[in-house]
Amino acid sequence: MAVSTLEKQKVGGFYPTRIDLAQDIRESVVGILSGSLAATLDLKTQVKQAHWNVKGMDFYHLHLLFDEMATEVEEYVDMLAERITALGGTAMGTARIAAANSILPEYPIDIVDGSEHLEALAERYAIYAAHVRESIDKTDKLGDADTADLYTEISRTIDKRLWFLEAHLVKKSDVMG
Repeated sequence: MAVSTLEKQKVGGFYPTRIDLAQDIRESVVGILSGSLAATLDLKTQVKQAHWNVKGMDFYHLHLLFDEMATEVEEYVDMLAERITALGGTAMGTARIAAANSILPEYPIDIVDGSEHLEALAERYAIYAAHVRESIDKTDKLGDADTADLYTEISRTIDKRLWFLEAHLVKKSDVMG
C-alpha cells in the first residue's frame, strides 16, 4: 500500500524546537495542520478559478469578490504552513501535494455563470468550514491551544464568506413563506 506524502511527514524527523509540546503531540498536530494546508491551498486555487472565469451580469462584482476571497485564503495558507514549521515539521505545500491530499471535490471547469460559481464555492466553503471546526476540536483536545486559536480565527472568516456566497444565492421566493 502506498504511503501518502502527508503520512511520510510523521515518519520523517522533526526539527528541534523549544516549544513545550511533547513530540507526539506536535506530530499529531502537524498531521492535522498538513491536511488543512492541502485543503486551504486547494480552496485558494478553486476560488481563483472562479475569479478568472466568471461571466454574466454580475461579472465585475463577483470577479472582485472572488479575488478578495482568494487573498484571504492565501493568508491562511501562510499561517498554517508557518505553524507547521514552528512545531518542527515541514510544510508540504506544493500544488501536487495539495491536489493529492485535499478534502475538497474538484472544481467544475466548465461553468461560467456567476450563480454557478457561487454554488460551487459555497459547497466547497461549507466542506472547508466543517473541516476547520473539526480541527479546532482535535487540536484543543491535544492540548495545543495556539493551533486551536489559529483555526478559530480561520473559522470566523470562512463562515462569514460562506454567508456572503449564500446571500448571493437567495431568491425572493426562498424567503417568502
